[in-house]
Amino acid sequence: MKKKAIREIGAANLNWLFRHEEIKKNKEAELYQELFYDIVWKQAAVVGVVKSLPFELDTAPVMTQGWAEGKQIVVPKTTKNGLVFHQITAESVFVESAFGVEEPAIEKEIKLSEIDLLIVPGLIFKINGYRVGFGGGYYDRVLKDFQGKSCSLVFSEQIQESWQIEEFDQRVDKLFIR
Repeated sequence: MKKKAIREIGAANLNWLFRHEEIKKNKEAELYQELFYDIVWKQAAVVGVVKSLPFELDTAPVMTQGWAEGKQIVVPKTTKNGLVFHQITAESVFVESAFGVEEPAIEKEIKLSEIDLLIVPGLIFKINGYRVGFGGGYYDRVLKDFQGKSCSLVFSEQIQESWQIEEFDQRVDKLFIR
């Protein structure tokens, strides 16, 4: 199956969950708990996470928990050269990107090498950690050079095996699935 068709399936499944708020909230709560008790989270001082769109897994509780534990939270900003991560606080100002995602307006830039854990978004995942994102290959380029740990918080509705991995696709180290 082509990635365009896979993206459509992924978006449809996420939108279905969005319309079934109680199911989504329950799955999110289980995913947060699983993440927060995992060694990858506990050992991370600097956590990279995207500010989610309403139909995606809500990443706000991840940020809040990170700050409560004294972690540094960094959020990507899209540039012509790829993703650049910026440290944020609860008071950070965000602007909407061309992709409709909220990105930090002006914050301290953090090098990729300083990030311990990268929580990677996606539309569709294979059980072995390969993913299909929104297109553009931004996270594949980041993951190619990333030395820290990576994970994704995935709804079972996002697992789909009927697509081909391409040479530039990069794996996520660990999937938390509910």
